[in-house]
Amino acid sequence: MPNPFQVVRDFERAVCGYTGAPYCVTTNSCTMALLLACKWAFRDTGRVRNCGVSIPSRTYVGVPMSIINAGGKVFFRDEEWLGMYRLSPLPIWDSARFFSSGMYVPGSMQCVSFHATKILGDTQGGAILLDNAEADRWFRRMRFDGRTEGVPPNKDTFTEIGYHCYMSPDVAARLLHKLSVLPKRNEPLPNGDYPDLSMFKVFR
Repeated sequence: MPNPFQVVRDFERAVCGYTGAPYCVTTNSCTMALLLACKWAFRDTGRVRNCGVSIPSRTYVGVPMSIINAGGKVFFRDEEWLGMYRLSPLPIWDSARFFSSGMYVPGSMQCVSFHATKILGDTQGGAILLDNAEADRWFRRMRFDGRTEGVPPNKDTFTEIGYHCYMSPDVAARLLHKLSVLPKRNEPLPNGDYPDLSMFKVFR
């Protein structure tokens, strides 16, 4: 029986070729990509978790929620940004509003969005661009309920609590076609009318 998820792997390889990232792990949204990236960063460094993660105060509301859901603490900074910014001091970038050829920053985990309003868009979708083989393997399990891809549940082993946030094959197939005709150079999208998230008590 054909593997319905092969098109997801095909799309991930195409994204690697386009962006220059050695690895690409797709998810169902950029928000979940950020959450998984933060979870990985917090695994081995409690110090980072305790000192918190700094992001611009005017950004999408899902970004601080991903940090908090991953176990971190959010601090806001006053920063004008365009296209992408760093979740400091983590090596993670929110690149939801930028997608262009050769965009990958070595040593980073860049989280991109394939939402309908984005440069390469569909109904939903996101991805983590990275160059860490160990993290790549971990992300693939975490996005798939902690399961091993291609292994039936009754033959698998489960060592960590995962998430149900993989990209569906139909989305990957459409994005793969759209990527094949996407221009090589794309300008960052203008920022949305983001509120000042530091004003909301839920993040304090």
